[in-house]
Amino acid sequence: MQTIVGVLRGGPSREHEVSLRTGAAILVNLPEERFTARDIYIDKQGQWHDRGRATSPERALRQVDVALIGLHGEYGEDGEVQKLLERFGVPYAGTDSFGSYLAMHKLMAKVRAQEAGLLTPNFRHVERSEDSEAIAIEVTRTFHQPVVVKPVGWGSSIGVSIVGGYAPVLAAITELFTAGAPGVLVEEYIRGREATVGVVEGLRGEAFYTLPTIEVIPPEDTFFSYDAKYSGRSREVCPGNFSRVDAEELQRIARVMHRALGLRHYSRSDFIVTPKGIYYLETNTLPGLTPESLMPKSLASVGVPLPDFLEHLVNLALSR
Repeated sequence: MQTIVGVLRGGPSREHEVSLRTGAAILVNLPEERFTARDIYIDKQGQWHDRGRATSPERALRQVDVALIGLHGEYGEDGEVQKLLERFGVPYAGTDSFGSYLAMHKLMAKVRAQEAGLLTPNFRHVERSEDSEAIAIEVTRTFHQPVVVKPVGWGSSIGVSIVGGYAPVLAAITELFTAGAPGVLVEEYIRGREATVGVVEGLRGEAFYTLPTIEVIPPEDTFFSYDAKYSGRSREVCPGNFSRVDAEELQRIARVMHRALGLRHYSRSDFIVTPKGIYYLETNTLPGLTPESLMPKSLASVGVPLPDFLEHLVNLALSR
């Protein structure tokens, strides 16, 4: 009897469209000889659909043996859908609800990185919109300009901007609060080479198999923004052109953060490599699996096709 795999995609987040593409990649690549894929679509309002019909999460999940989560951003990566899966007793691949929340909350993740002794950009946390003016003044006076302004809890670089000077910084903070950001981080802008490293548990007999580094080279005069990620304008070099020492350190730090955040099964962490050291930026608990995404490229570089990876994830979920 085949294992019925529920593939969750869509969701009420700003990354709905990318999530549809990740979900589609899972559905296409899930090995048919072992698994029966069940397409579970969640619309932008949060309504669940099973095979095209509106339904409740409980009814949809009652029909599956295990779940693969193709969701990104809020609801998918912040632990909310994981709570549902845990409530209904459905095994799923990926980090549990608490670890997902911790990694998605950029402030908490940075604190864990600092506790682990890692470099991370200096920052100020704007918890309330009323504090925006005071912190904009402070960072303009104390941080080299420009600075990075980002939401505490969104993914795919949505809402991230690089701006300099009091008025632009204040405007960027205000815009994020107006858009519903749960909080804002203003970070020092670290100039260097962008890198990302994936970790997969249990692959090839290793507890924490670390994938080769990927060097991300965004278009000139920009950063690895949402548009740069999915427009195809960025170059991704795997393995990255880093020294052996830097490459090994990137892989070590990726493992450190996977454990420090209490993650499971797989993750992908982002860094900036500079002459002064390697700066940790953030960790993705549900890395994209679209054809443009970084995780499939690093897996392919070590001879792991996406169908094999998805089968591995299902086995990890069922073995817990």
